[in-house]
Amino acid sequence: MKKYFALASLSALLVLASCSKPAVSKSGLRKSDFQKEINGKKNDLYILTNKNGMEVCMTNFGARIVSIYVPDRDGKFADVVLGFDSIGGYLNNKSDFGAFIGRYGNRINKGKFTLDGVNYQLQTNNFGHTLHGGPQGFQYQMFDIRQIDDHSLEATYISKDGEMGFPGTLTAKAIYTLTDNNAIDIRYEATTDKPTVLNLTNHSYFNLSGNPEKDILGDYLAIHADSFTPIDTTFMTSGEIAPVSGTPMDFRKLTKIGDRIDNYSFVQLKNANGYDHNWVLNTAGKDTLVSCLLVDPSNGRSLRVYTDEPGVQMYTGNFLDGTLTGKKGIVYNKRTGICLETQHYPDSPNKPAWPSVVLRPGHKYTSHCIYQFGVISKEEMKNL
Repeated sequence: MKKYFALASLSALLVLASCSKPAVSKSGLRKSDFQKEINGKKNDLYILTNKNGMEVCMTNFGARIVSIYVPDRDGKFADVVLGFDSIGGYLNNKSDFGAFIGRYGNRINKGKFTLDGVNYQLQTNNFGHTLHGGPQGFQYQMFDIRQIDDHSLEATYISKDGEMGFPGTLTAKAIYTLTDNNAIDIRYEATTDKPTVLNLTNHSYFNLSGNPEKDILGDYLAIHADSFTPIDTTFMTSGEIAPVSGTPMDFRKLTKIGDRIDNYSFVQLKNANGYDHNWVLNTAGKDTLVSCLLVDPSNGRSLRVYTDEPGVQMYTGNFLDGTLTGKKGIVYNKRTGICLETQHYPDSPNKPAWPSVVLRPGHKYTSHCIYQFGVISKEEMKNL
């Protein structure tokens, strides 16, 4: 009888072990390197998988996407986003790598806006403006993460009234789902108890080569947009909506990113040190249409972006300068990552003619973004 119970106990332990999450991700991240108490909350590494072997890893601090592990046209898997391989990297280095951005993605002019006749002053952190929610935006906050199942999780953060100067206690959450067609489906929701402004997005830096020692200038990009919002030398939008036609901002067909990026005779590229602009999407409100397509021709990896947002910020890592050492000890140099941040336009609280970013009590904010990964064959590349 004792022998029977011993065997039964051993079997139970083996079953539990087989059901537990792996200690090391496929991309080489160790859960133990992310397990730390921060601001009274436990941080961890969460692993999402699908039937194709794709893997996404996330962490509580900033609800960050830490890694995205996808195959190329030859079936070779690699991690295609920038980041750090321990929580210490995120705590010790100011960065937006993979973060859930809020309350307001992009910039608000001088941190000022007026809502219902009340003037608000936000904390500023970028050329005198408020960028990505201010110096302690969502990317530096601890989220509560609830893993729903092997391929989805929910990240929630409650932002108190007055945090970074924003009005209203805001409850923001996003559900991340790794689908079996190799897409990361992100659905944002938020409610508030006072009128406020809101613009949530994700700030992943993609490098489809899987080796961020290489830059992204040889990648091809298409953006379904006929116009963009010009900026000044402080990266602030002027209020103009300008056509892309006849300019280096025209990505209406697949174009090599590096072909025109250093054309500083075009003042917009000079102002931004490359591309760091909002495109006005033709697909606004239509999350079944591709808004952006990114392709690495060398290995065939592709990224399609779908969103119901009216804009997307394309940023080419112009200010990565070799001072940050990321995963696997790789130094992140200039233009080794590209961001495609689905969003409302920058400084919309001060541009009443642009789509509204106001959220009121009793209403629910929603936003939808899909990052779908795939592969394109060499023959298909010829026809693009």
